[in-house]
Amino acid sequence: MKVLHVIPSLSPTLGGPTQVALQIVKSLRHQGIDAEIVTTNYDETKLLDVPLNQCVEYQDVPVWFLPAFPHPFKEYIFSSALTRWLWQNIDRYDILDNHYLFSYASTCAGAIARCQKVPYTVRTQGQLSSWALKQSSLKKQFYTAIIERHNLNQAAAIHCTTLEEVEDLKKFGIKTPTITLPLGVDPPEQISSASAELHNLYNIPQEKLIILFLSRLHYKKRPNLLINSLNKIVAQNNNFHLIMAGSGEADYLNYLQKLVHKHQLTNHITFTGFITGRNKHLLLQGSDIFVLPSYSENFGIAVAEAMVAGLPVIITPGVQIAPEIATADAGIIIEDEAGLTNAITQLLNSEAMRSRLGKNAMVLANDKYAWKGIVSQLICSYQEIVNTLMSLSEISY
Repeated sequence: MKVLHVIPSLSPTLGGPTQVALQIVKSLRHQGIDAEIVTTNYDETKLLDVPLNQCVEYQDVPVWFLPAFPHPFKEYIFSSALTRWLWQNIDRYDILDNHYLFSYASTCAGAIARCQKVPYTVRTQGQLSSWALKQSSLKKQFYTAIIERHNLNQAAAIHCTTLEEVEDLKKFGIKTPTITLPLGVDPPEQISSASAELHNLYNIPQEKLIILFLSRLHYKKRPNLLINSLNKIVAQNNNFHLIMAGSGEADYLNYLQKLVHKHQLTNHITFTGFITGRNKHLLLQGSDIFVLPSYSENFGIAVAEAMVAGLPVIITPGVQIAPEIATADAGIIIEDEAGLTNAITQLLNSEAMRSRLGKNAMVLANDKYAWKGIVSQLICSYQEIVNTLMSLSEISY
């Protein structure tokens, strides 16, 4: 079976979706499936420096990069080269796995797949949650009416990562069959001296507990809420240091830095920018608490990464794996700033609580979010779709 994953961009700065696409294809190939990715060279600030119009090994995965076309609606990521490539090559694949909604790559791939009778699936990636649909709502309503609803209705299946995402799809009026599989994480390579190394790397006193925010610096993720909470905590307990690891648009980053200065928290907060590789492993293994007070996350891959590293997590109900975390006693679910302030205070004051939640988090992540088992189920779903199409073709013949 030959599988093509279609995603608008693999820019590292786009966070979870990029990582997920690469990891799924890598895991598929480890299990004997001939899987590839087609995408563009789009990046948030500049074009990716990658070979174009050829299949290259990119982070151990075969990827076709096509040139993106600059235009005012940058989130749409148009590419005429991608259109030509898909039209000429799509029939070489047994099934397509399309990532994202409201974007040219998945829209174009779905349309061409229908013309050439190649089955495709779609990953909505939380873009149908009530919060997400309110963002740029008029553009999304227009796009839905003329393109996206048909694209979803004609898919062989919709990939959902949680039951909440399935409900979002139903509320949107889509009756296409769903495949509900969580995303996965791999246990990190252990760094025994991670805590000491992390403190030394950012010149943090060894006695300080490290709170980690690891995600894009975007208003959706509400890092400002975390900063405001720490402002309320510092007078009673200043035994912490927040590491904000992630990139963001310059204006929003400037707003956060001004907020830190306003609250006189400069000595308690470090902005690292985008982090990857060994330094990311240091962050996950050397920190003490993970916080993501996001408005909306269909899964929250960074949350799962924190859990598999044994960190207690503080998240909102908007992170759709929150019910599983609550059931497993693997973290604290908060609703607002007061709840966040209370949760951080509890964990700062109780090593036993941090240890209990962290151990439960690691167990949950290893039991439920292991790539090998998830991808095995995904392969079965692919095969069922391909077999169904073949059966229908034989009947038609």
